[in-house]
Amino acid sequence: MSLALVNEIITNPAFHDYLAILKGARNGFVYGVKVRFPHALVMSILFGRGDWQSRLRVIYRATKQHALNLAKFVSLYKTVLLVQKKLNGGKERDSDTFVAGLIGGYFIFGDRNAVNEQIVLYVVSRVVASFIPRATSPYNTSPQSALAGSAVKPIPPDSKYFTLFAAVSWGAVMWLFRHRGETIQPGMFNSMKYLYRDSDTWKDLKTLFWHNT
Repeated sequence: MSLALVNEIITNPAFHDYLAILKGARNGFVYGVKVRFPHALVMSILFGRGDWQSRLRVIYRATKQHALNLAKFVSLYKTVLLVQKKLNGGKERDSDTFVAGLIGGYFIFGDRNAVNEQIVLYVVSRVVASFIPRATSPYNTSPQSALAGSAVKPIPPDSKYFTLFAAVSWGAVMWLFRHRGETIQPGMFNSMKYLYRDSDTWKDLKTLFWHNT
């Protein structure tokens, strides 16, 4: 099969929706690696325990899980969207995205583990923040930005409401950390412990400024 024939097939509108599922899986995997690998690497350097061989295994497992889960979610989401569209005579309804996300979230991110918790909490924070009243103009973006060619221009929160949102969020999380620490996600709890509790103790000049303990 020649390259020209392959290009003709993959650019055929009849196959677009099906190939979009494959590319969605590809993009999900790549994005998962880009996001998780540096995060896992930095966290292993800062907070990891054990030798580097065991730390590298943790980095690999977290990166693999994040990348595969995103790939599976995107492909399942697009598949469910396509099925609903075909069942509705080729038209997409407003509720289709919610249903597809609901199914994908249940089957892909419904398993409670550290990586899924972080991803779901990230999504939840964005959903909650979306209810903050918006400013009057979109974000300033450079021509090279991924948003530059987008039909939808994200609008930042109104600064007054964002200030209130930030104050309430930090007040709430600090109260939770002090009085209901067991309810905080482990990654955030460890970060807060490092910042607020570990900084209360030291034995000498070395553990005051150079080493945490």
